[in-house]
Amino acid sequence: MTESPSLDVHYLPQFVAEADLAGGTVVVIDLLRASTTICRALASGASAVRAFLSVGDVTREAGLRDRDGVVLGGERGGEIIDGFDLGNSPAEYTPDEVFGKQVFFTTTNGTAALNHARLGSRVVVGAAVNLAAVVDAVRGDRHVHLLCAGTGGHVSRDDRLIAGAIAAGVIAEGPRREVGGPAEATAREWQELLTTARALGRTPSEQLAAELRNTPGGKNLIAIGMGDDLPRCAAIDTLDIVPELDPATGLITAP
Repeated sequence: MTESPSLDVHYLPQFVAEADLAGGTVVVIDLLRASTTICRALASGASAVRAFLSVGDVTREAGLRDRDGVVLGGERGGEIIDGFDLGNSPAEYTPDEVFGKQVFFTTTNGTAALNHARLGSRVVVGAAVNLAAVVDAVRGDRHVHLLCAGTGGHVSRDDRLIAGAIAAGVIAEGPRREVGGPAEATAREWQELLTTARALGRTPSEQLAAELRNTPGGKNLIAIGMGDDLPRCAAIDTLDIVPELDPATGLITAP
């Protein structure tokens, strides 16, 4: 018997075995900020983003390349890594900085989640900025996994909210499918945010930015003086781009 289409949300990479993602579409979500920054880099004309697990991996690979064609980007503890060109703020990834170049990228949570998803038949990057584009890209896929990166190994509401937004879109627009409990819960959480936004006379983006201030990731950014990234990461549907990982090459591009 053919399996029914399914939709699952995983709150952290360690909550799902890599093998259980094999053969499905995996949407990797690290709203604050790797997912958003990858989208911005590609929208600014970067030829590709290559995600690395460690700083040492980045510097070793960069040593083998013409540095004029490579930008080193990422963070540890939310802040730019010593010797790197850029940090992890989407505001830094302008065409002047990245156009026509590969971005070698490593972050505390997001790039580890991408590595965890590598057995998926399709691996894409989801955020608020490309919400509708991601829903449109995956809604017809048979088995969809929404993989939250979390914050420092802990479940983080920022990722759950965007997982819920994507889940709600897939449920509404795709074929009937088996929906896991966490997917239903996050979709409800997103609907509650939309209801609150209407009650307060705010746009969904404004409400999302406000709620991000109270998430673990949001509090961390405010503590290091990067609170301006919260509205940037909450800017829903500002980019029509779906970054996709090629597991064979490790490159993330926007086909």
